[in-house]
Amino acid sequence: METVNRYEELRESGRIRERALFAAARDPSEIELQARWFAGDFGKLFRSTCGKEVQVVQFGTWNREVGPDFTDAAIRINGVEVLRGSIELDLGIRSWETHGHATNPAFEETALHVFVHGSKQAFFTRTLSHRNVLQVQVDLARLRDSFPANVPLARPGRCQAPLRGLAEDRVNGVLAGASRFRIQRKAARLRTIIDAHGRDEALFQELAAALGYKQNKLPFTLMAQRISLAALRAHPDNAEALLFGVAGFLAATDLSLYENDTRGYVRGLWDRWWPQRDEMERLVLRPTLWRFTGARPLNHPQRRLGALATIACEWPGFVNSIGAENAASSTSDFLLQTSHPFWNRHYTLTSEPAPKEMALIGKSRVAEILANVVFPFLATEGTQSPIDCAKLPAQLSNRRVETAVTRLFGDDPRSRQFVKTVAQQQGLLQIYEDFCLQDNSDCAHCPFPEQMQKWT
Repeated sequence: METVNRYEELRESGRIRERALFAAARDPSEIELQARWFAGDFGKLFRSTCGKEVQVVQFGTWNREVGPDFTDAAIRINGVEVLRGSIELDLGIRSWETHGHATNPAFEETALHVFVHGSKQAFFTRTLSHRNVLQVQVDLARLRDSFPANVPLARPGRCQAPLRGLAEDRVNGVLAGASRFRIQRKAARLRTIIDAHGRDEALFQELAAALGYKQNKLPFTLMAQRISLAALRAHPDNAEALLFGVAGFLAATDLSLYENDTRGYVRGLWDRWWPQRDEMERLVLRPTLWRFTGARPLNHPQRRLGALATIACEWPGFVNSIGAENAASSTSDFLLQTSHPFWNRHYTLTSEPAPKEMALIGKSRVAEILANVVFPFLATEGTQSPIDCAKLPAQLSNRRVETAVTRLFGDDPRSRQFVKTVAQQQGLLQIYEDFCLQDNSDCAHCPFPEQMQKWT
């Protein structure tokens, strides 16, 4: 805890108040806006445009039919009155009118209209019966993280000189403090999701995002939000078909597109998906949300979706592994042993079978799940051990980590010593995000090099 506090002091004392070099304003798509709202990233307490205090008591469920984005929601007004109804999210306040919601009876029960951008003119949200709907404007600045990754800066920074002169144990002390700070910050975000959706649903959503990798974090998050873990566990025989159907991977109707040994598997998915397709059609993801380029075949989202379905059906085992005395070891064993009769030999639905079996979830992905899901989750319950994280060896590096190493250490021959564990890599990433990505002076005014001299 002491190193966490020390790192937080270092971070705050050297906080750069100028605009971030790579934090250019970016409007999320409406689909991302909905996902961030549903995750609780904007919070639960708001002030309406008419000055009323609005608390989201229940975020509701994702609407499967035409109408508002979320149904069965509940909001508390001025700390007293609880109003049940639907919630509609739009980028602009005018969208209520331009999208025809005012004359659509499906929006009659809307309790709250959430928007990002206002207007110089006054626009009111009224239903077909001329009932006035509360309006809340959300601030994108409240979003600490975004789904797309920041653009890295890959050249040595001014901090390489002072770091080169520091003893190895002092450098590792800084990384340890930054790593634990990062876990605590992730845990704080996870507590928000737990508060909104419960322990298991929050864990399931974070696991899905981790399986989605950088390219497909958003669609995997949407999948876990639109089809809850409870729904999948209630109908385990349909779980895989529901996930693949809502993902949009069962749109083809011609079985001849598939290899002989794949047709039976796809036919089984179809038989369970098509009876529910019309009911769930509005939940199906747009094809443009998926990113298939830049990823190894082993990381294809269809394989990862198969893994997610498998874990959902074996959920008690996954939760028990996290709760074991040695959580890192037991969870690793559970994930590495996860198996699927089709996806252990296939990369995609249309690929030829591989000559030998492949791990459904490999060691590198297991390490990422431990660092980004399991350890923060344990931290929310006060059972996360810093020793577990510190001892966990890193399996692979990535471009963000390599960029951080270059920025901080330059050509220091010891640099490889500081990326051997997951904790070290997480600490590097935290420092990179807190200082490198918040500096617009090309290192000239970054306070990190001077602050490092004060670290003991």
